[in-house]
Amino acid sequence: MTSRTKLKTSDKPASPRKTSVARLVQSTEQNIDDDAEDRARSGVQSLGRAFAILEEVARHREGIGLAELSKLVGLHNSTTFHLAKTMVSLGYMRQERDSKRYRVGRPLFALAASALDEIEMVNLATPILEDLSRESGESGHFAVRMGDSVVVIARTSGAGAFQLTDRVGVVRPAHCTALGKIILASLRPDQLKRFLERVELIPSTKKSITDPSALLRQITEIRRDAIAFDDGEFNAEVRCVAVPVYNFTGEVIGALGISGPIWRMTDQVLQSRAKLVQTAAKRLSAEFGARDLAKSS
Repeated sequence: MTSRTKLKTSDKPASPRKTSVARLVQSTEQNIDDDAEDRARSGVQSLGRAFAILEEVARHREGIGLAELSKLVGLHNSTTFHLAKTMVSLGYMRQERDSKRYRVGRPLFALAASALDEIEMVNLATPILEDLSRESGESGHFAVRMGDSVVVIARTSGAGAFQLTDRVGVVRPAHCTALGKIILASLRPDQLKRFLERVELIPSTKKSITDPSALLRQITEIRRDAIAFDDGEFNAEVRCVAVPVYNFTGEVIGALGISGPIWRMTDQVLQSRAKLVQTAAKRLSAEFGARDLAKSS
């Protein structure tokens, strides 16, 4: 009797069919890896294109059409359209219903605001304020909106004999300070209307504006000239001048100004110092990514 020994499964030679299947599986796995690398490269390319589109749209405050956008980013219209459509669906861009022009969306503002937090703003503003105080001899201030008031988040002292002692973090009313009036002038008409409805214009000095109509007239002038003055309205012994600071979208994100005693800050001196303040504000706006400031103003 011939003895038969049952072969273990691992000892059996692979059949031609199974060998072929194994080779197919191995080849397919290699292709998957290659496809993953291709997809990664494609993803990086798509991200680059998407950010290029966002940057161009952000530079055009009046909006931009598909054809011009495609030309600026160097892409075919169909490619630009599909990428833009995705960003519109995510909210990072929006498309006007009538003109079909693209603009940046609100989530992008939120991201930018998170990046430009108070600490970063202070770091950018302080050296510019130091230069301004050195050139003007007066105290320099950078303030941002805080509810219905403004808060000074950076300040420097000048070389003059009399200097204000305001500390960083001090909150000031918007209606009777140059910094605050710049912030009010940046509000939309409906926002300004609601502000006047809920805020009592309490006087700080005899020169404080307490009449809403008078404040509106002054804000109209501030919007036109992009400069605000405080002639003893908050402190009877102090005069101030302030101008807006813009970010990369052209929005006002703060106000920059100087303050000094009325006996030193005469009308003539105030006007000459205003030019220094405007130059400093342009520098700070540029740090925040603002472009074409002359056109924006």
